[in-house]
Amino acid sequence: MPTLHRAVVPAALVLLMTAAALPGAAQPPATASGKAPVLLPIAADPTVSFKVWFKVGSQNDPPGKEGLAFLTGQLIAEGSTAANSYEVILKKLYPLASGYGVRVDREMTTLSGRTHRDNLEPYLALFTDAYLKPAFKQEDFDRVKSSTLNFLEKTLRYAQDEELGKAAFYAAVFEGTRYAHPQQGTVAGVKAITLDDVKGFYAKHSTRDNTVVALGGGFPQELVGRFQATVAKLPAGSPAAAPPPQPKPIEGRRVLLVGKPGADSSISFGFPIDVQRGEPDFYALWLANSWLGEHRSDSSHLYHVIRETRGLNYGDYSYIEAYPEGGQRNSPPQNVGRRAQLFEVWIRTLPNAQAPFALRAALREAQRLIEHGLTQEEFDLTRDFLSKYSLHFAETTQERLGYAVDDRYFGVASPGHLARFREAMGKLTREEVNAAVKQHLKLDDLQIAIVTGDPEGLTRALTSSEPTPITYPSEKPQEVLEEDKVIAAYPLGLKAADVRVIPVEQFLETGAPAGPAMAAETKPAS
Repeated sequence: MPTLHRAVVPAALVLLMTAAALPGAAQPPATASGKAPVLLPIAADPTVSFKVWFKVGSQNDPPGKEGLAFLTGQLIAEGSTAANSYEVILKKLYPLASGYGVRVDREMTTLSGRTHRDNLEPYLALFTDAYLKPAFKQEDFDRVKSSTLNFLEKTLRYAQDEELGKAAFYAAVFEGTRYAHPQQGTVAGVKAITLDDVKGFYAKHSTRDNTVVALGGGFPQELVGRFQATVAKLPAGSPAAAPPPQPKPIEGRRVLLVGKPGADSSISFGFPIDVQRGEPDFYALWLANSWLGEHRSDSSHLYHVIRETRGLNYGDYSYIEAYPEGGQRNSPPQNVGRRAQLFEVWIRTLPNAQAPFALRAALREAQRLIEHGLTQEEFDLTRDFLSKYSLHFAETTQERLGYAVDDRYFGVASPGHLARFREAMGKLTREEVNAAVKQHLKLDDLQIAIVTGDPEGLTRALTSSEPTPITYPSEKPQEVLEEDKVIAAYPLGLKAADVRVIPVEQFLETGAPAGPAMAAETKPAS
């Protein structure tokens, strides 16, 4: 996939230029060719950013064809068009220093691109052809299908333990729903997909009523009408909306172990939460979550307890909305809007023998947050940090345009999520934050997912009433050792019946829910 060329406007200048063009800015009325476009004009930006949002995602995959939305999106972004082969497209994009790519998520498929406005005309022809005139050639389909299978069978299973752990977590929480499988699909699902399936899926879901276009940067005003008019060239039709995912209630604490020979432990745990962008409690929860486990921040509490003080692993983070590709990014992604969100804690890879202790430590700290809330000092420090850090959430026009599209998805009115976020940081009180934590975070009903090379030993450790102490290669302060005794004995409340085990070679094989229905359950060691 072509690499998107970064905008040349400095981040600070982008923020100044967009002060009067926030994501919630007034939009032109909808036309007969579709919904109103999302516009983010920035006259001083010499680049033009494009997005085409199709209201479809992996939730729309037919049963037994999991991965169909993903393959269709990839063929639009990485396939030939009626006018050009994929190789010719790459050659034509190269001198323009431009590109385009696609994100297929659970509910959104977003084709994004950017070019310098001096190259607008040749780029626009290539970009619009991608979604208006995809050729769907057999050789492109075979290439993309093979790459997707390679990711599922080899990369995700055997080279990305942390992402595998998160996939297991989602499979368990959303068992039996359209969210259960990764957006790339399942091995059996991808193998079953044919080129005709892709053509049919495109025709059904890439319709004028299912598509929204977005423009950002220094685009000429006349481009708005031209870009919007492309939607009218898509087929008519309004595909039925997928029902919202309704995960089964989690009763007590339960564990899914993905047994992978030779692997260390990668841990995810959490539960569904009913909070979305734009709601007051969302921003209150974000502040508390930032204190607990801000992504890639060495000032967060879990990082301090597990990594900095004890040196157990690389990082320990928490989230209140979808955060895919966490290992490759430093700030929240755009265009992953979902109707069902999770509170999730991610404990990066550590030795199997230390996994029970790290899990206990993270649960203990999350429970202490729920019971005691933030102190005034912790609240003030985190609020000040987020007031500044949030300025880096969208440093380019392309990223800000992504947030503008997300505002449309979530129904966040002007001035949009980014502005509301910063406004909330100036108005929130400690009492509001602590009240939101008590209302929305409950650890009694909890899903835990762990990729591990020792499922039998981990099952024994997690279900035993015995403490799980750890040792250190060097001396630790006495107060740390005393706290370790408390952590090692922190009750997990798990029984052998609460633990399910699946071999890695069977996980992601089909679209069946995680656990016994996916594979024969491994009997926990006594």
